[in-house]
Amino acid sequence: MRVICVDDEYLIVAEVTAQCQKLPSVREALGFTEAGEALAYCRDHAVDVALLDIDMPEMDGIELAAAIKKICPKTAIVFLTAYSQYALKAFGVHASGYLLKPVEPDKLAEEISYASEGKDRKQAAHIEVKTFGGFDLFVDGEQVTFRKAKSKELLAYLVDKQGSSVTRAEAFSILWEDREYDRSMQKQLDVIIRILRDALDSCGAQEMFSLKKGTMRIVPETFSCDVYRFFQGDPEAVNMFRGEYMSAYSWASITESYIARKAFGKEME
Repeated sequence: MRVICVDDEYLIVAEVTAQCQKLPSVREALGFTEAGEALAYCRDHAVDVALLDIDMPEMDGIELAAAIKKICPKTAIVFLTAYSQYALKAFGVHASGYLLKPVEPDKLAEEISYASEGKDRKQAAHIEVKTFGGFDLFVDGEQVTFRKAKSKELLAYLVDKQGSSVTRAEAFSILWEDREYDRSMQKQLDVIIRILRDALDSCGAQEMFSLKKGTMRIVPETFSCDVYRFFQGDPEAVNMFRGEYMSAYSWASITESYIARKAFGKEME
């Protein structure tokens, strides 16, 4: 594996490259103190992992990462920074990770291993909810299907509410925004809720849904969810966001814009 380190401080470059050269998986580690020189090298050589300082003169690390990705999209980017607040902005260029200075050898080895192999460092959850792009529920790795699309949408809305209680009237206004909440439609909602509960019961995910008189909610601590991990600052989850959140549902656009501001520093067009 070929690794480059780019930092305007020579001592940091020397230290990090020395650490990299001790790793069995690294066959070559080169250091640069100028972004332009590193970019020129990448044009002529395949680079597996680029360790980039964020705060550099002339071209900062985020700009350099974007330029490297244009040349070689497969290069894994790991940012080096003394400031943790850079993290979300950094992942806007789809970085594999970031390391806080001073760089600890164990952390460096872990990030390089993860970046190069692309392996998930977390054990798969029993119940997994995916919201980036479309919305889907997985139990033990198997995708759950729903007999009614509105049952799935109801679950998606409850996930979006992040554990807050939702009244039946509120749920109805989301599922049938142009209909009157009369006796007939109340029965329709009862059917949708029952189908949702049956689907969760049949796949062994019943613990994620709570229904009490007049209200319903999901129980966040019972499952893993990409958007929840995103808000917790989890690097893998931040890197997974590509600009779309529950794309099938118009009501999700508000949350999508908020996520985009966090990830890219602006709202999506």
